[in-house]
Amino acid sequence: MKDLKNYIESNKDRFLEELFELIRIPSISSKEEHKDDMYKAAEWIKNKLTDDGAENAEVISTEGHPVVYADKILDPSLPTVLVYGHYDVQPVEPLELWKSKPFEPEIRDGKIWARGADDDKGQMYMHFKAFEYLNSTNQLPCNVKFMIEGEEEIGSPNLGKFCQANEDKLKCDVILVSDTAMIAKDVPSITTGLRGLSYVEVKLTGPNRDLHSGLFGGAVANPINILCEMISSLTDENNKITIDGFYDDVIEIPQNERAEMAKAPFSLENYKKALDIEDVHGEKGFSTIERTGIRPSLDVNGIWGGHTDKGAKTVLPSEAYAKISMRLVPNQDSQKITELFEKHFTAIAPKSVKVEVDFLHGGEGYSAPSDTSEFQAASKAFEDTFGKKAIPVKSGGSIPIISLFEKVLGVKSILMGFGLESDAIHSPNENYPVDNFLKGIETIPYFYKHYSEMKK
Repeated sequence: MKDLKNYIESNKDRFLEELFELIRIPSISSKEEHKDDMYKAAEWIKNKLTDDGAENAEVISTEGHPVVYADKILDPSLPTVLVYGHYDVQPVEPLELWKSKPFEPEIRDGKIWARGADDDKGQMYMHFKAFEYLNSTNQLPCNVKFMIEGEEEIGSPNLGKFCQANEDKLKCDVILVSDTAMIAKDVPSITTGLRGLSYVEVKLTGPNRDLHSGLFGGAVANPINILCEMISSLTDENNKITIDGFYDDVIEIPQNERAEMAKAPFSLENYKKALDIEDVHGEKGFSTIERTGIRPSLDVNGIWGGHTDKGAKTVLPSEAYAKISMRLVPNQDSQKITELFEKHFTAIAPKSVKVEVDFLHGGEGYSAPSDTSEFQAASKAFEDTFGKKAIPVKSGGSIPIISLFEKVLGVKSILMGFGLESDAIHSPNENYPVDNFLKGIETIPYFYKHYSEMKK
């Protein structure tokens, strides 16, 4: 790649300032009050793709937030890469835990600190600048399409319909995604597996109003107490999920594959130190890497009810709520798991409370082989820039739309992530190392080069 490093070095300040412009738009997809910000971000992306050399750039409305599409078609006979990313971000609460304003990006200790710095604005924007370089130096070796959505953080509820309605427009040979992490800053990796997701909200209702806990306590069921008991019963003493039928479709990974996973560089002590915990926790009989890569899990993401403001209020609450996510492994069906959960959770509730289960969003897991031309091209690209081969890994995270891409568009995705586990995505003080951002811009053009050569 002619003068690639020099191009990045001479333009890096501009690259960062452009990224900061996008980050400053608070595109929180889950909050109605940010609807205008979603369109503002989409328009910004459309204009920037046009500036970078893309054609046919447009903001396309959906039943929810818009999708940005653009392309650069050199020759229909050449391979076509579809770049996928998302411009929406997670909410920022609790604000008091942020060390700087979440939508005013700062660089400290060599890292960009802001909501969306990594997930996914920073990683997405690497592709724009890699594309800019290839265009401006006349080195683009294939056709490129962009599909940038605004609903990934709420489960991409409208992107499936968008893909089905625009199947011809989105026709491609591979989908290129950067929304995952590397094992370490100097250890490149390619994600070959993602967990699926079933995310529900549960509501327990007891008496028809809040009651005085002195006059009624001990005589009327407290929905918060009951909810805690029910949640506690969802896993057993070995931290295995107790929902009937939950593991029916879980494929047991052979011992030889587990042995290969164990070769990945991982320090349990460093892991615990980084999280400030004394010990890890999870399903008995599996390592930490296995628990997040090849096993399902169940977690409470939020729980509330009764009096939560400062000060005392002796109330026996009428209602209690919790948000519960179940991470699933490939072959588990999110709809089936949701139905099993609802049936089980309703069955274990005492008659003293009423139960409601509301499905929020979810999707299927994803698995990709490591012997394809797409994987080999990505591996070679990492080797060109990091000087070492990329390690295939199975991620504990979920990108539900990835499995749908394969179903609707009939192509595999290659997951070239440059984030780190320490980037605090979805948490206060999200960050992204500047070096990783720039390294991504350097690596992506090599993927295009190697992939195009392999597909000739």
